[in-house]
Amino acid sequence: MVRILDKAAVQPRRSFNLAKSFTIQRSPSRSGIAAIAIRIPVNSQPNRVDLVASVGVRGVTGIGQIRFRIFRGGKEIFNTQQGIESTGSEQNYIITFQAEDRNVRAGTHAYTVTAENLTANTRVDVVGPISFSGLAVKTRN
Repeated sequence: MVRILDKAAVQPRRSFNLAKSFTIQRSPSRSGIAAIAIRIPVNSQPNRVDLVASVGVRGVTGIGQIRFRIFRGGKEIFNTQQGIESTGSEQNYIITFQAEDRNVRAGTHAYTVTAENLTANTRVDVVGPISFSGLAVKTRN
């Protein structure tokens, strides 16, 4: 049996909206997508934080390779990569991924999601929706 320690969720964009889109920066720069804070109480070991993110993107030029990362307190804990096609093929995508952070120390932790475009001469925009959530639970020994 597990015990819920904390939960956080944010939805910076609720829908697809070209008018409010922004371009994902070219690596090594990163675009901030969403952030939440999770609090782990003292004496809550072992534990895990389950994280789920969804990001709506649109391919504008070429086939971009987008690296999504999750950080806890500035330290990368997860990454994944997704190819995004543009004109003449699929253009709009919802990228959803989940990560698990185990045995997080007591305190309040900032989790952030970023994206970066790894491919030169391509363009991928974030068009929404965007959501990011985390659930911290105390697990069995």
